[in-house]
Amino acid sequence: MQISPSLKLGDREPFVLIAGPCVIESEEHVQFLAQALRQIAGPFVFKASFDKANRSSLGSYRGPGLKEGLRILGNLRQQGYTVLTDIHEPFQAELAAESVDILQIPAFLCRQTDLLVAAGRTGRVVNIKKGQFVSPYDIHLAAEKVASTGNSKILLTERGSCFGYNNLVVDMRALPILRSRWPVVFDATHSVQMPGAAGAHSGGQPEFIEPLARAAVAIGIDGLFVEVHEAPERALSDGANALRLDRLPGLLARLRALDTLVKGFAAAGQAAV
Repeated sequence: MQISPSLKLGDREPFVLIAGPCVIESEEHVQFLAQALRQIAGPFVFKASFDKANRSSLGSYRGPGLKEGLRILGNLRQQGYTVLTDIHEPFQAELAAESVDILQIPAFLCRQTDLLVAAGRTGRVVNIKKGQFVSPYDIHLAAEKVASTGNSKILLTERGSCFGYNNLVVDMRALPILRSRWPVVFDATHSVQMPGAAGAHSGGQPEFIEPLARAAVAIGIDGLFVEVHEAPERALSDGANALRLDRLPGLLARLRALDTLVKGFAAAGQAAV
């Protein structure tokens, strides 16, 4: 699947990095992180939300909103970046599609038929985050809602499943189940989130980002989703589970080496059959 002129997904393709802050904090911050990530990763997908509509507390920062957020992301796209953002209501799909390359369906909204169909009708790549409450066998039904519009450019993202209160666990069996029909992305940072564990906001265990990412890459994935921030302790959303920017180069180097090895073995195995 060609998701932009410089980025392609496929069985023998290197995984695509999807990275950026949880939410747009300012235009200057978006530009800073985008440039830093391009220097580290080369071609990648920049992600950021214009609105975090599901924050735990009414008083939590949500973002600059639809109009200003899409202006910021659209400017980034005009500079040659591949851009992803989430949408929350059907009317946002067409508006966002004018400014970004990939529309993301948030995990909590992954079964919303009107939202999925609206996203599919734009013709953009649609990334569906598997809800924490949804089986990997059932999320294909959400993908089929998008596909019903004639749009087959669909990604499925694993981001952990509810494991009691304030905790998530990743069932690695989900990755091959999801990938049996659609390209799969592993969200290494939301998978270590502890929803609501810090009272008015979520906690996290970022020390487990790399072990889970290594496990996912070893199984075989098409994309790796990582929220990053130069100072997670100051992030306006989800800093507790974000990866510190200066730790990305080493992590990415290790994961890309593993990805090359794993996909090389898979290609050799297919050739031998």
